[in-house]
Amino acid sequence: MNPQAKLICTISLLLGTTITLSSNHWVLAWTGLEINTLAILPLIAKPHHPRSIEAATKYFLTQAAASALILFSSMTNAWHTGQWDITQLTCPTSCLILTTAIAMKLGLVPFHFWFPEVLQGCSLTTGLLLSTVMKLPPITLLYMTSQSLNHTPMVIMAILSAALGGWMGLNQTQTRKILAFSSVSHLGWMSIILIYSPKLAMLNFYLYVLITAAVFLTLNSIKTLNLSTLMTTWAKTPALSAMLMLTLLSLAGLPPLTGFLPKWLIIQELTKQDMAPAAVIMALLSLLSLFFYLRLAYCATITLPPHTTNHMKQWHINKPINPLVATLVTMSIILLPISPTILTIV
Repeated sequence: MNPQAKLICTISLLLGTTITLSSNHWVLAWTGLEINTLAILPLIAKPHHPRSIEAATKYFLTQAAASALILFSSMTNAWHTGQWDITQLTCPTSCLILTTAIAMKLGLVPFHFWFPEVLQGCSLTTGLLLSTVMKLPPITLLYMTSQSLNHTPMVIMAILSAALGGWMGLNQTQTRKILAFSSVSHLGWMSIILIYSPKLAMLNFYLYVLITAAVFLTLNSIKTLNLSTLMTTWAKTPALSAMLMLTLLSLAGLPPLTGFLPKWLIIQELTKQDMAPAAVIMALLSLLSLFFYLRLAYCATITLPPHTTNHMKQWHINKPINPLVATLVTMSIILLPISPTILTIV
């Protein structure tokens, strides 16, 4: 892609996200979401491959429908109450429509159908943007309207997302699809706690972004798109493969890694809110996603390919050196001991 075009897309992404995050009026928030959608489309379609074009088309249609629903929700609320403020969402119909629209934007079950296909059709760096940056504006809108939302649909969608995100990732061989279903599963954890403790949901989102960025950038460094390629990476970059294993286990939420912190706090908060059954269900469903994280970690570190001539001569290939990956991987692994400090800041 032309550097000028890439710069324009990046600036537009930052602008759209900033507008949505700082807006108090529904029309401004909607404008920011639209700028974001239009900025990411060229990045998705960049590889000039039929699958990329298909992914961009699916993304555009889904996001356009979700944006129309957000506008319809805000207009319905303004019609009933005369208010255009985001925090003044008091009409029950508007709340339900908005929940549906944001679920479509994020890729929550049952509106998750587009996300794995789109992620599979784009590059790893664009997939990272879709999994992290593009989820920030919708999550922020949910955060601002959390006091008005109906509990039941959110809890149902959260449990379904955790279940299907884990279940549908079990038989995947493409790393991008596995990470897409991982994202759906994590969104379930954020959604179930959002109404009871919005700050905890945002902490979960920040840590999810941190660990997912580490995984995506590590996979991008070792040029891995599927499990069969992942099996050969130990011969090239053993240290990076070992770090990838720890980062994946952190994404799974295993102690004593960083990813355990949000799951621990969410289960604790759900128990305080007399939602122990939901907490138990979410904890059990996380075992599904743990299986495919372990599968990825197993392929990255434990399976060694046959020592053919090609593999034995890979010691002189230039090793990928990326300080950003090193920083993100380190933070993804060792932040749990300073969790009291993190909670104080948040």
